[in-house]
Amino acid sequence: MELTNKRSNFAILISLISNVALTAIKLVIGLLFNSQVLIADGVHNAGDVFASAAALVSMRISKRPPDKDHPYGHGKAEVIGAGIVAIVLVLASIFMGYHSILALTEQPHKSSVLVLIAAGISLIWKFWLYIYTMRVGKKSNSSGLIATAYDHLADVYASLAAVIGIILAMMGEHYNIQILKYGDPLAGIIVAYFVLKLAIHIGRSSVDVLMEKNIDEERMGEILQLIRSIPEVKRIDRIRAREHGHYLIVDVRVGISADLTIQDGHDISKKIKEAVRDLNPLVEEVLVHLNPWYENE
Repeated sequence: MELTNKRSNFAILISLISNVALTAIKLVIGLLFNSQVLIADGVHNAGDVFASAAALVSMRISKRPPDKDHPYGHGKAEVIGAGIVAIVLVLASIFMGYHSILALTEQPHKSSVLVLIAAGISLIWKFWLYIYTMRVGKKSNSSGLIATAYDHLADVYASLAAVIGIILAMMGEHYNIQILKYGDPLAGIIVAYFVLKLAIHIGRSSVDVLMEKNIDEERMGEILQLIRSIPEVKRIDRIRAREHGHYLIVDVRVGISADLTIQDGHDISKKIKEAVRDLNPLVEEVLVHLNPWYENE
């Protein structure tokens, strides 16, 4: 667990440092050569710096053990961090879309090979960051890290569109094709759409966890099948399971023979808890309520 936490913190730290560096590169080159798509992408990266910092803080808070005020732990701090990432992405998409549309009403600006190189470096670096961060995020079941990985994916879309837009603009200048000269801002509009779509996906996932939506049917079905297979369990009256950041909490009510002693009930409850935890290592807590079951039911 400690090794997983270190890898998660390292991944988010790398993301933060990368976003700071890419923001500086894109904004400086974008402003020097008046590239709307690179400036928009740079501002998006500036938002990513804030989002990565929020994810880093929320991940550290989420790893704190339960205390008197937070008996269920601090896992939802990661979900809040993911929500912040979603808000940053929404604002970035609006900014990019607005300025790209505005650029269509102006004379197209001359493209530069240096702008193309900057966008290409960003594309390659962000694609690697997406793969690395998503792998670590899924391994640690970290909502904040997975949201950061999706943020990197939004940057991949942005950089890819920037590369295509800049190439089209350069072709338009070379062959004097007017519409291609606007490849830069047109690419910015496409980027804004994909970033907004991604933000909605991340935001919806965060809201689902905060509203304590049940886990997916496949995982729930596995837990149900396992509990039914325990001989002492005669009936399952209710079962619920929810995500709490990077871990799960399961709540189940089962019927057992009314003739059993309190000690028997305690042992059965312990058996159910251990079985569910062994089935899914992400389960942090299992709450078991026992109801009496009669043979003539």
